[in-house]
Amino acid sequence: MQTVTIHTTQNVGIDYEIAGVGDRVLARMIDYGIFIALGVAGLIATGATQSDLMMYYFIGLYVIFVFYDLICEVFFNGQSLGKRIMKIRVISLDGKRPSFGQYLLRWLFRIVDFMITGIIGLIAAAVTKNVQRVGDMVAGTTLIRTKPRTTIEQLVFTPTVDTYEPVFKEATQLTDRDVALVNEVIQAYFKTGNTTLVYNMAEKMKGYLGITPPETMNDLLFLQTIVKDYTHIVTVNAQLTNS
Repeated sequence: MQTVTIHTTQNVGIDYEIAGVGDRVLARMIDYGIFIALGVAGLIATGATQSDLMMYYFIGLYVIFVFYDLICEVFFNGQSLGKRIMKIRVISLDGKRPSFGQYLLRWLFRIVDFMITGIIGLIAAAVTKNVQRVGDMVAGTTLIRTKPRTTIEQLVFTPTVDTYEPVFKEATQLTDRDVALVNEVIQAYFKTGNTTLVYNMAEKMKGYLGITPPETMNDLLFLQTIVKDYTHIVTVNAQLTNS
């Protein structure tokens, strides 16, 4: 499994699973299949005798086809219909949402990737570290899987209501996404031993929540406690709501 480390605006590196060449090819085939289906439908709808109407239809369909990827990626968060079905999307390697300029560069370099020999993009994606075609390398983007690697249900600690007392009640200010990110950092530390990730995240959480942990509590324990506290509070609130 190939991954890419994306540094978020919080200066925390998070590993994402990169979409493989097979994912890219299948997404492209789905997109092509959509246009083939529209072409066949157009032939059936216009009829062989309505040549003028058929010509206008296919000219319009071709124009849409040319700009299809650019329009979809700009307005649908880096996804065409094929990418959405395959659960992959375009992401900027700097951790931010790709800009219009990056999407435009990816689109312009499709001429190099697909329209000259048809295989340059596949070869580039197969041999580059981040599975990037030429357009991705120029734009500073790649494709990642959109399925979250960590959800709130997958958090490593689920305390019981009767046996756990939250240490930091300020954890109520967090969201599921915040806690999932904290847990990603904890898991990344256990995989890589990178203490910088833990320190950066701990400092961000302390500042955001206005917390000063006890001197005996290190950064890793602080983050683990935040996860425990939040999970406990969510569990209690859910039980009160359903009671």
